[in-house]
Amino acid sequence: MKQKKINIAIVGLGNVGSNLYKHLIKNKKNIQKKTNVDIVIKYVSAKNRSKKRKIFIPKNKWLNNYLDASKNPKIDLVIELIGGSDGPAKKLVFNSIKNKKHVVTANKALISKYGDELSKLAEKNRVNLEFEAAVAGGIPIIRSIKEGLITNKINKIYGVLNGTSNYILSKMSNSDNNFEEVLNDAKKLGYAESNPSNDISGEDSKSKIQILSALSFNSFINREHINVEGIKNIDKHDIKNAKTLGYTIKHLAIAELKKNKLIQRVHPCFVSRGSYISKINGVLNAVIIEGKPIGKFTIQGEGAGPGPTTSALVSDICSILRGKIKLPFSIPNKNRKKIKSTGIDQETYSSYIRLDVTDKTGVLSQITKTLSKNKISVKRLIQNPFKSKKFSSIIIISHKAKNSNLIKTINELSKKNFIINKPKFFRIEEI
Repeated sequence: MKQKKINIAIVGLGNVGSNLYKHLIKNKKNIQKKTNVDIVIKYVSAKNRSKKRKIFIPKNKWLNNYLDASKNPKIDLVIELIGGSDGPAKKLVFNSIKNKKHVVTANKALISKYGDELSKLAEKNRVNLEFEAAVAGGIPIIRSIKEGLITNKINKIYGVLNGTSNYILSKMSNSDNNFEEVLNDAKKLGYAESNPSNDISGEDSKSKIQILSALSFNSFINREHINVEGIKNIDKHDIKNAKTLGYTIKHLAIAELKKNKLIQRVHPCFVSRGSYISKINGVLNAVIIEGKPIGKFTIQGEGAGPGPTTSALVSDICSILRGKIKLPFSIPNKNRKKIKSTGIDQETYSSYIRLDVTDKTGVLSQITKTLSKNKISVKRLIQNPFKSKKFSSIIIISHKAKNSNLIKTINELSKKNFIINKPKFFRIEEI
């Protein structure tokens, strides 16, 4: 069989791009054996061409303008590693597909925002748009949904989708350090960006669960009614209380279908210390799918970094090299659904509530009255006096109650004059 040749352009040469370049050069023959295609890195482009890199790139491989990758007739496949939902990344990917070039990207922000438009464009131009590396690093979750679980009726997908926030919570759980101390440690180790706001706020996980949701439910990407909460307000007292009560705190992203409506949410959860998800620590990611006939499907692995991301990128590249046009979201655009979504106001959750209060007569009575008024019943209550004896921390585990009632209760309690710190509230997830 005659061997084909495909010319590649890599746009973006940060840690991931440089690692991918090196990996493709080193594994060129192995890729040829497995795909019967000779890959050639024809061109590269980066914002800072003079930056020191641990790779040698011949001068004739450099593009003068990154957008030339989308226009040059010698290029068959463009790998976008710029990042960001708009600007250069958006221009490059849209232009490449319009010019009938295959695209591989690790850009979850771009796919979550423009994935529907790009999918339609790729289908029209009969090119591949692959984005395995956009979600959960080296875990092949997208290919698993598109191929391995192709006939399954999925009703729920959830997991730990951000390595930075998971590292922080894991480290806090295994030390007496507070949030800021652990965050600084994560930056020094390279587990957190200098500006980690997208990670710790939940925005990163939000983009990822939107993509997984669209794939799992054969729908268009849904951006409405998504509840997003970060981990910044978790302190070492919450971590300690969780342990005492038999829980671990995890930052989870969850999408599920209930009564034909989509519910998407990202927030910290108390999960049982005996659950599988509680044992996913450090920078690991894990995704769990519930559906039929599979039952429960679980996959875990390294969620970020040059190595795992390169693994996912090469998987996408090889998929394209093997030929055949594959639909970005597994099914034709005309067959994808627009699913109605709803918020979590009417959903019911057990919850952890922590109230730091002045230690005086009548405080507990006022708290229980507020809970009762909002139809929240107490399952467990612990009162911990602070060393000063002037303050105490009241920890409440509630029975299941409507989310709207729980939020209303927290807002009402926060205005009481006996409250000395902002009340803490975390949902308990039974998984």
